[in-house]
Amino acid sequence: MASSPELIPVFDGHNDTVMELLSGKRTFYERSEEGHLDRIKAREGGMIGGFFAVFVPGGNYLDPVKIEAMLGRGVQGVPLEVDGAPSQAFALQYTVAAIATLLRVESGFGLPEDSTAEVLEGDTLLNFVTTATELEENIEQGRFSAILHFEGAEMIDENFAALETFWQAGLRSIGPVWSRSNIFAHGVPFEFNTSPDTGPGLTDLGKELVSACNDLGILIDLSHMNEKGFWDVAELSDAPLVATHSNAWAIAPSTRNLTDKQLDAIAETGGVVGLNYNVGFVRPDGERDSNTPLSMYADHVDYLVDKLGIDGVALGSDFDGAQMPNDMKDASMLPNLINELRGRGYDDASLRKIGYQNWVRVLRQTWGL
Repeated sequence: MASSPELIPVFDGHNDTVMELLSGKRTFYERSEEGHLDRIKAREGGMIGGFFAVFVPGGNYLDPVKIEAMLGRGVQGVPLEVDGAPSQAFALQYTVAAIATLLRVESGFGLPEDSTAEVLEGDTLLNFVTTATELEENIEQGRFSAILHFEGAEMIDENFAALETFWQAGLRSIGPVWSRSNIFAHGVPFEFNTSPDTGPGLTDLGKELVSACNDLGILIDLSHMNEKGFWDVAELSDAPLVATHSNAWAIAPSTRNLTDKQLDAIAETGGVVGLNYNVGFVRPDGERDSNTPLSMYADHVDYLVDKLGIDGVALGSDFDGAQMPNDMKDASMLPNLINELRGRGYDDASLRKIGYQNWVRVLRQTWGL
Protein backbone atom coordinates (compact mmCIF):
# COMPACT_ATOMS: atom_id res chain seq x y z
CA MET A 1 0.00 0.00 0.00
CA ALA A 2 1.38 3.44 -0.94
CA SER A 3 2.19 5.71 1.98
CA SER A 4 0.48 9.07 2.36
CA PRO A 5 2.42 12.12 1.13
CA GLU A 6 4.52 13.92 3.73
CA LEU A 7 2.69 16.71 5.59
CA ILE A 8 4.83 19.72 4.70
CA PRO A 9 5.19 22.25 7.54
CA VAL A 10 3.90 25.68 6.53
CA PHE A 11 5.05 28.93 8.09
CA ASP A 12 2.71 31.60 6.80
CA GLY A 13 3.64 35.13 5.76
CA HIS A 14 0.47 36.92 6.85
CA ASN A 15 -2.73 36.55 8.85
CA ASP A 16 -5.20 38.98 10.44
CA THR A 17 -6.31 36.60 13.18
CA VAL A 18 -5.45 39.01 16.00
CA MET A 19 -8.35 41.23 14.91
CA GLU A 20 -10.72 38.30 15.45
CA LEU A 21 -9.21 37.50 18.84
CA LEU A 22 -9.20 41.11 20.05
CA SER A 23 -12.85 41.52 19.09
CA GLY A 24 -13.74 38.55 21.30
CA LYS A 25 -15.42 36.65 18.45
CA ARG A 26 -13.49 33.48 19.28
CA THR A 27 -10.46 32.06 21.03
CA PHE A 28 -7.32 30.64 19.46
CA TYR A 29 -7.19 27.21 21.10
CA GLU A 30 -10.65 25.91 20.24
CA ARG A 31 -12.08 25.05 16.85
CA SER A 32 -14.42 27.69 15.54
CA GLU A 33 -16.72 27.59 12.55
CA GLU A 34 -15.84 31.26 12.11
CA GLY A 35 -12.56 32.40 10.67
CA HIS A 36 -9.74 30.68 8.85
CA LEU A 37 -7.15 30.09 11.54
CA ASP A 38 -7.14 28.56 15.00
CA ARG A 39 -4.70 26.19 16.64
CA ILE A 40 -6.66 23.03 15.78
CA LYS A 41 -7.11 23.92 12.12
CA ALA A 42 -3.45 24.87 11.93
CA ARG A 43 -2.32 21.55 13.34
CA GLU A 44 -4.55 19.61 10.96
CA GLY A 45 -3.12 21.47 7.96
CA GLY A 46 0.52 21.37 9.02
CA MET A 47 0.72 25.10 9.71
CA ILE A 48 3.44 25.70 12.28
CA GLY A 49 3.20 29.48 12.63
CA GLY A 50 3.16 32.76 10.82
CA PHE A 51 3.35 36.53 10.80
CA PHE A 52 0.53 37.76 13.07
CA ALA A 53 -0.49 41.20 11.84
CA VAL A 54 -1.69 44.12 13.92
CA PHE A 55 -3.94 46.11 11.60
CA VAL A 56 -5.54 49.27 13.00
CA PRO A 57 -9.07 49.64 11.60
CA GLY A 58 -10.18 52.80 9.88
CA GLY A 59 -12.79 54.00 7.43
CA ASN A 60 -15.40 51.31 6.75
CA TYR A 61 -13.59 48.99 9.17
CA LEU A 62 -14.05 51.41 12.05
CA ASP A 63 -16.94 50.99 14.50
CA PRO A 64 -16.53 53.56 17.31
CA VAL A 65 -18.90 51.69 19.63
CA LYS A 66 -16.96 48.44 19.27
CA ILE A 67 -13.66 50.30 19.59
CA GLU A 68 -14.69 51.80 22.93
CA ALA A 69 -15.91 48.40 24.11
CA MET A 70 -12.48 46.92 23.31
CA LEU A 71 -10.28 49.76 24.53
CA GLY A 72 -12.32 51.25 27.35
CA ARG A 73 -12.72 54.85 28.43
CA GLY A 74 -9.15 55.76 27.53
CA VAL A 75 -10.22 56.19 23.92
CA GLN A 76 -12.96 58.70 24.80
CA GLY A 77 -12.18 62.08 23.29
CA VAL A 78 -9.39 60.67 21.13
CA PRO A 79 -9.83 61.37 17.40
CA LEU A 80 -10.00 58.00 15.71
CA GLU A 81 -8.95 59.28 12.30
CA VAL A 82 -6.84 62.13 10.95
CA ASP A 83 -6.62 62.83 7.21
CA GLY A 84 -8.19 59.48 6.32
CA ALA A 85 -5.90 57.32 8.46
CA PRO A 86 -6.12 56.19 12.09
CA SER A 87 -4.73 58.80 14.45
CA GLN A 88 -1.46 57.92 16.13
CA ALA A 89 -3.07 58.21 19.58
CA PHE A 90 -5.84 55.76 18.72
CA ALA A 91 -3.53 53.45 16.77
CA LEU A 92 -1.17 53.28 19.73
CA GLN A 93 -3.94 52.24 22.11
CA TYR A 94 -5.31 49.68 19.67
CA THR A 95 -1.87 48.20 19.07
CA VAL A 96 -1.14 47.83 22.77
CA ALA A 97 -4.46 45.99 23.19
CA ALA A 98 -3.72 43.74 20.19
CA ILE A 99 -0.27 42.80 21.49
CA ALA A 100 -1.73 42.12 24.93
CA THR A 101 -4.23 39.78 23.29
CA LEU A 102 -1.43 37.81 21.65
CA LEU A 103 0.59 37.74 24.87
CA ARG A 104 -2.41 36.23 26.65
CA VAL A 105 -2.66 33.61 23.90
CA GLU A 106 1.03 32.87 24.37
CA SER A 107 0.45 32.36 28.11
CA GLY A 108 -2.33 29.84 27.39
CA PHE A 109 -5.42 32.02 27.72
CA GLY A 110 -8.36 30.21 26.15
CA LEU A 111 -7.02 26.69 26.55
CA PRO A 112 -9.89 24.28 27.27
CA GLU A 113 -9.98 23.14 30.91
CA ASP A 114 -10.52 19.53 29.87
CA SER A 115 -7.03 18.04 29.68
CA THR A 116 -8.27 15.42 27.21
CA ALA A 117 -9.44 18.06 24.75
CA GLU A 118 -8.22 17.67 21.19
CA VAL A 119 -6.15 20.84 21.30
CA LEU A 120 -4.01 19.63 24.19
CA GLU A 121 -2.42 16.82 22.23
CA GLY A 122 1.24 17.73 21.70
CA ASP A 123 2.85 21.15 22.01
CA THR A 124 0.09 23.64 21.23
CA LEU A 125 0.95 27.04 22.66
CA LEU A 126 1.71 29.98 20.43
CA ASN A 127 5.31 31.12 20.91
CA PHE A 128 6.58 34.56 19.91
CA VAL A 129 9.93 34.44 18.12
CA THR A 130 12.42 37.25 17.53
CA THR A 131 15.27 35.33 15.89
CA ALA A 132 15.49 32.98 12.93
CA THR A 133 17.28 30.47 15.15
CA GLU A 134 14.29 30.35 17.51
CA LEU A 135 11.95 29.93 14.57
CA GLU A 136 13.97 27.11 13.06
CA GLU A 137 14.25 25.29 16.40
CA ASN A 138 10.51 25.63 17.01
CA ILE A 139 9.70 24.21 13.58
CA GLU A 140 12.02 21.27 14.17
CA GLN A 141 10.36 20.58 17.53
CA GLY A 142 6.78 21.12 16.37
CA ARG A 143 6.14 24.31 18.34
CA PHE A 144 3.82 26.93 16.87
CA SER A 145 5.64 30.24 16.26
CA ALA A 146 4.39 33.78 15.78
CA ILE A 147 6.17 36.86 14.46
CA LEU A 148 4.72 40.21 15.52
CA HIS A 149 4.00 42.26 12.40
CA PHE A 150 2.44 45.72 11.96
CA GLU A 151 0.32 46.17 8.82
CA GLY A 152 0.54 49.93 8.50
CA ALA A 153 2.70 52.14 10.72
CA GLU A 154 0.02 54.47 12.06
CA MET A 155 0.99 53.58 15.65
CA ILE A 156 4.55 54.86 15.14
CA ASP A 157 5.32 58.45 16.15
CA GLU A 158 7.52 60.89 14.25
CA ASN A 159 10.41 60.45 16.69
CA PHE A 160 10.27 56.61 16.47
CA ALA A 161 10.04 56.18 20.23
CA ALA A 162 7.14 53.77 19.70
CA LEU A 163 9.14 51.85 17.08
CA GLU A 164 12.01 51.25 19.50
CA THR A 165 9.60 50.36 22.31
CA PHE A 166 7.66 47.89 20.17
CA TRP A 167 10.94 46.37 18.94
CA GLN A 168 11.81 45.64 22.56
CA ALA A 169 8.33 44.09 22.91
CA GLY A 170 8.99 41.76 19.96
CA LEU A 171 8.12 43.67 16.78
CA ARG A 172 10.17 42.22 13.92
CA SER A 173 8.21 43.07 10.75
CA ILE A 174 6.37 46.15 9.54
CA GLY A 175 4.55 47.31 6.44
CA PRO A 176 4.80 51.12 6.39
CA VAL A 177 1.31 51.30 4.87
CA TRP A 178 -1.85 49.34 4.37
CA SER A 179 -3.85 50.40 1.29
CA ARG A 180 -4.28 53.94 2.56
CA SER A 181 -1.88 56.84 2.96
CA ASN A 182 -0.29 57.88 6.23
CA ILE A 183 2.60 60.09 7.35
CA PHE A 184 5.14 57.55 6.06
CA ALA A 185 3.94 56.53 2.61
CA HIS A 186 1.07 56.16 0.17
CA GLY A 187 -0.72 52.83 0.06
CA VAL A 188 -1.88 51.26 -3.16
CA PRO A 189 -5.70 51.28 -3.60
CA PHE A 190 -7.59 48.10 -4.44
CA GLU A 191 -8.08 48.27 -8.21
CA PHE A 192 -7.98 45.80 -11.09
CA ASN A 193 -6.60 46.04 -14.62
CA THR A 194 -4.57 48.94 -13.27
CA SER A 195 -0.88 49.53 -12.71
CA PRO A 196 0.35 49.66 -9.08
CA ASP A 197 1.98 52.98 -10.04
CA THR A 198 -0.79 54.97 -8.38
CA GLY A 199 0.91 57.99 -6.85
CA PRO A 200 3.77 59.26 -4.68
CA GLY A 201 5.83 56.86 -2.59
CA LEU A 202 7.62 57.32 0.71
CA THR A 203 7.50 60.65 2.50
CA ASP A 204 10.69 62.05 4.00
CA LEU A 205 9.59 60.58 7.32
CA GLY A 206 8.95 57.25 5.59
CA LYS A 207 12.53 57.24 4.35
CA GLU A 208 13.69 57.76 7.91
CA LEU A 209 11.47 54.85 8.97
CA VAL A 210 13.17 52.54 6.46
CA SER A 211 16.56 53.52 7.85
CA ALA A 212 15.39 53.01 11.44
CA CYS A 213 14.00 49.56 10.59
CA ASN A 214 17.28 48.59 8.92
CA ASP A 215 19.18 49.68 12.03
CA LEU A 216 16.93 47.64 14.34
CA GLY A 217 16.69 44.63 12.05
CA ILE A 218 12.95 44.94 11.37
CA LEU A 219 11.72 43.38 8.12
CA ILE A 220 10.06 45.90 5.79
CA ASP A 221 6.99 44.45 4.07
CA LEU A 222 6.30 45.83 0.59
CA SER A 223 2.76 44.43 0.31
CA HIS A 224 0.14 47.21 0.12
CA MET A 225 2.77 49.72 -1.03
CA ASN A 226 2.39 51.42 -4.40
CA GLU A 227 5.07 51.11 -7.06
CA LYS A 228 6.81 54.40 -6.29
CA GLY A 229 7.02 53.44 -2.62
CA PHE A 230 8.41 50.06 -3.60
CA TRP A 231 11.24 51.67 -5.55
CA ASP A 232 11.93 54.12 -2.73
CA VAL A 233 12.41 51.21 -0.32
CA ALA A 234 14.50 49.32 -2.89
CA GLU A 235 16.82 52.30 -3.20
CA LEU A 236 17.16 52.91 0.53
CA SER A 237 17.04 49.52 2.23
CA ASP A 238 20.07 47.32 2.81
CA ALA A 239 17.92 44.25 3.55
CA PRO A 240 16.40 41.72 1.12
CA LEU A 241 13.16 43.01 -0.43
CA VAL A 242 10.11 41.15 0.85
CA ALA A 243 6.40 41.18 0.03
CA THR A 244 4.76 38.94 2.62
CA HIS A 245 1.42 38.48 0.83
CA SER A 246 1.35 39.47 -2.85
CA ASN A 247 1.10 37.73 -6.23
CA ALA A 248 2.12 38.13 -9.87
CA TRP A 249 0.62 41.14 -11.67
CA ALA A 250 1.32 39.50 -15.04
CA ILE A 251 -1.28 36.84 -14.23
CA ALA A 252 -3.75 38.88 -12.16
CA PRO A 253 -3.35 42.63 -12.83
CA SER A 254 -4.45 43.83 -9.40
CA THR A 255 -2.71 46.89 -7.99
CA ARG A 256 -1.89 44.69 -4.98
CA ASN A 257 0.27 42.40 -7.09
CA LEU A 258 3.87 42.76 -8.25
CA THR A 259 5.05 43.59 -11.77
CA ASP A 260 7.86 41.69 -13.48
CA LYS A 261 10.22 44.59 -12.86
CA GLN A 262 9.43 44.50 -9.14
CA LEU A 263 9.92 40.73 -9.04
CA ASP A 264 13.29 41.14 -10.76
CA ALA A 265 14.35 43.63 -8.08
CA ILE A 266 13.28 41.27 -5.31
CA ALA A 267 15.24 38.46 -6.92
CA GLU A 268 18.37 40.63 -7.16
CA THR A 269 18.35 41.14 -3.38
CA GLY A 270 17.62 37.51 -2.52
CA GLY A 271 14.20 38.49 -1.26
CA VAL A 272 10.94 36.56 -0.91
CA VAL A 273 7.32 36.85 -2.05
CA GLY A 274 4.59 35.09 -0.07
CA LEU A 275 1.65 33.85 -2.16
CA ASN A 276 -1.59 35.59 -1.14
CA TYR A 277 -4.67 33.31 -1.17
CA ASN A 278 -7.24 36.08 -1.70
CA VAL A 279 -9.22 34.95 -4.74
CA GLY A 280 -9.37 38.46 -6.23
CA PHE A 281 -5.57 38.67 -6.31
CA VAL A 282 -5.24 35.22 -7.91
CA ARG A 283 -7.81 35.10 -10.69
CA PRO A 284 -6.87 36.59 -14.09
CA ASP A 285 -10.35 38.19 -14.20
CA GLY A 286 -10.17 39.56 -10.66
CA GLU A 287 -13.56 38.11 -9.74
CA ARG A 288 -14.36 37.45 -6.08
CA ASP A 289 -15.37 33.86 -6.72
CA SER A 290 -14.78 31.23 -4.04
CA ASN A 291 -14.96 28.53 -6.71
CA THR A 292 -11.48 29.56 -7.82
CA PRO A 293 -9.49 26.35 -8.53
CA LEU A 294 -6.18 25.70 -6.83
CA SER A 295 -4.62 25.33 -10.26
CA MET A 296 -4.72 29.14 -10.48
CA TYR A 297 -2.67 29.34 -7.26
CA ALA A 298 -0.17 26.88 -8.71
CA ASP A 299 0.04 29.09 -11.82
CA HIS A 300 1.20 31.98 -9.62
CA VAL A 301 3.72 29.77 -7.82
CA ASP A 302 5.11 28.57 -11.15
CA TYR A 303 5.42 32.15 -12.37
CA LEU A 304 7.03 33.39 -9.15
CA VAL A 305 9.49 30.51 -9.13
CA ASP A 306 10.41 31.33 -12.72
CA LYS A 307 11.10 34.95 -11.77
CA LEU A 308 12.55 34.52 -8.27
CA GLY A 309 13.91 30.99 -8.22
CA ILE A 310 12.78 28.30 -5.79
CA ASP A 311 14.50 30.16 -2.91
CA GLY A 312 12.37 33.27 -3.41
CA VAL A 313 8.82 31.93 -3.08
CA ALA A 314 6.85 31.33 0.12
CA LEU A 315 3.25 31.40 1.33
CA GLY A 316 1.38 34.40 2.74
CA SER A 317 -2.24 33.39 3.10
CA ASP A 318 -4.02 36.55 4.38
CA PHE A 319 -6.13 34.21 6.56
CA ASP A 320 -8.89 36.05 8.45
CA GLY A 321 -8.39 39.06 6.21
CA ALA A 322 -9.44 37.94 2.73
CA GLN A 323 -11.71 35.66 0.70
CA MET A 324 -10.42 32.10 0.49
CA PRO A 325 -11.19 29.52 -2.23
CA ASN A 326 -13.54 26.68 -1.37
CA ASP A 327 -10.77 24.11 -1.71
CA MET A 328 -8.66 25.96 0.87
CA LYS A 329 -11.22 27.69 3.03
CA ASP A 330 -9.13 27.53 6.19
CA ALA A 331 -5.75 26.41 7.54
CA SER A 332 -6.82 22.78 7.88
CA MET A 333 -6.95 22.53 4.07
CA LEU A 334 -3.37 23.64 3.37
CA PRO A 335 -2.44 20.12 2.20
CA ASN A 336 -4.75 20.66 -0.78
CA LEU A 337 -2.46 23.44 -2.04
CA ILE A 338 0.66 21.42 -1.29
CA ASN A 339 -0.75 18.47 -3.23
CA GLU A 340 -1.65 20.75 -6.14
CA LEU A 341 1.98 21.83 -6.26
CA ARG A 342 3.12 18.21 -6.03
CA GLY A 343 1.05 17.57 -9.11
CA ARG A 344 3.02 20.29 -10.89
CA GLY A 345 6.25 18.43 -10.16
CA TYR A 346 7.47 20.13 -6.97
CA ASP A 347 9.35 17.58 -4.87
CA ASP A 348 9.38 17.58 -1.07
CA ALA A 349 12.68 19.48 -0.91
CA SER A 350 11.17 22.31 -2.99
CA LEU A 351 7.93 22.22 -1.01
CA ARG A 352 9.80 22.59 2.26
CA LYS A 353 11.52 25.68 0.86
CA ILE A 354 8.18 27.18 -0.15
CA GLY A 355 6.53 26.00 3.06
CA TYR A 356 8.96 27.47 5.59
CA GLN A 357 12.67 27.36 4.74
CA ASN A 358 12.65 30.46 2.55
CA TRP A 359 11.11 32.47 5.38
CA VAL A 360 13.78 31.24 7.79
CA ARG A 361 16.53 32.20 5.37
CA VAL A 362 15.33 35.71 4.59
CA LEU A 363 14.58 36.41 8.25
CA ARG A 364 18.08 35.34 9.21
CA GLN A 365 19.51 37.70 6.60
CA THR A 366 17.26 40.55 7.78
CA TRP A 367 17.46 40.03 11.54
CA GLY A 368 21.04 38.84 11.66
CA LEU A 369 20.31 36.01 14.11
